[in-house]
Amino acid sequence: MTTTGLPAESTDAAAAEVVSSLVPAWLQFPGYRIAAALLVVALGVSLSKLLVSLLGRPVARRVERQSVAQIVLGGVRGGTIALALIIAGSIVGLQIGNIVLSVTVFSAVVGIILAPIVGNVLNGIFVLADQPFEIGDMVKLDDGTRGFVDDITIRYTKIFTLDNTFLVIPNGNVRDRDVVNYSAEDERTRLSLDVLVTYDSDLLEARRQMELAARDTDNVINGGPDIRVGSARYPASPGCFITDFADNGVLLRLRYWVTKPYQIAAVESAVRTAIRQRFIDAEGTLEMAYPHRQLVLDDDAATTIRSGELVDDSIQQPPEDTASTDDDTAFSDPPADLDE
Repeated sequence: MTTTGLPAESTDAAAAEVVSSLVPAWLQFPGYRIAAALLVVALGVSLSKLLVSLLGRPVARRVERQSVAQIVLGGVRGGTIALALIIAGSIVGLQIGNIVLSVTVFSAVVGIILAPIVGNVLNGIFVLADQPFEIGDMVKLDDGTRGFVDDITIRYTKIFTLDNTFLVIPNGNVRDRDVVNYSAEDERTRLSLDVLVTYDSDLLEARRQMELAARDTDNVINGGPDIRVGSARYPASPGCFITDFADNGVLLRLRYWVTKPYQIAAVESAVRTAIRQRFIDAEGTLEMAYPHRQLVLDDDAATTIRSGELVDDSIQQPPEDTASTDDDTAFSDPPADLDE
C-alpha cells in the first residue's frame, strides 16, 4: 500500500495548527497572521537593539579595532532581524525552502545589476583586514585633501575634512588611491622646506639661521633622542643641507619634525616667516635668490631701448622744417612795380 501526499500542504497545515494553538480564538480575526508577522518583526528589531547594547562593551574590549567591532555588532543586529523575518514568513505561510530559494534567485539578479556595490563590499572587507587606517586617524588623500577618518563600513569610508565637511569615499576607490596616514604609529611628522639663496650669500650662516628659525617655532621638535623610522634613526633637531647648485642660486633644504600633524600649514607658515625675518636681521650677506634676465643687444642691428620700445637708429629722423634765408627774402616782400 502506497500513500501519496503533498509535503508542502502538510507543512502549511502543521504551521497553521501551531499558530492556531498559540493564538487565542478571540484573536483569530481575519488577517491575524499578518498582524502576528508584523509583531514578530517589531520584536526582532527591538531584540536586535537590545543585543547590540548588551554586547557593545564586551565586543569593544575583545576587539582592538573600533571599525571591526562596529561590523560585528552590525552583523548581530542584521542576523537577528533576518531571523525575525524568517519566522514572520513562516507565520504567514511561507516555507523556509521557498524563502531560501527566493533569496538565492534575488541575490543572483541583484548581484549582476549591483556589481559595483558588491565590489565596494569586498574592498571594504580588504580594508578592514589590511588595516591601512583606523577611525580617528588623520589621513591625506592623493589630491591633497586632509581629514580624520570618521567611520569605516563595508561599503564606504567617511572622512571628516579639515574644511569642516564630510567626504564619503567608496571602498573600491579607497583601495585605488594613495592614502597617507599621519597617525598610524607615531604622530611626529617630518617636513621639508626649500629655500634658494644667492651664490654671494654666506651658506654656513644661512643654514644656521634656518635651523634656528625652525627651533624657535612652536610645535617643532628642537632636540632630544633620535627618532626611529623603520630600521633607521634620524636626528630630532632641525637640520639644513645643500641640495643643489641651481641656475639662479644655491638650493638649501630644511628638515624638521613637528609634534602633531594637525596644524601643518600653520607651522610651515611660521617657519617661513621666521626664516625671512632672520635673513633680514642677519649681519652677513644673506639674500634669497630669484630669477634674473639679462638682455644682450646685437651691435650690428644698431638698436637701442628708448622709452621701453626698440627704435632702429638706422632710420634717420626727418630734418626740421626750416626755410632758407634767401627764400624768405625773395617771397617776403612783393616787387614794387607789381603793386602799381
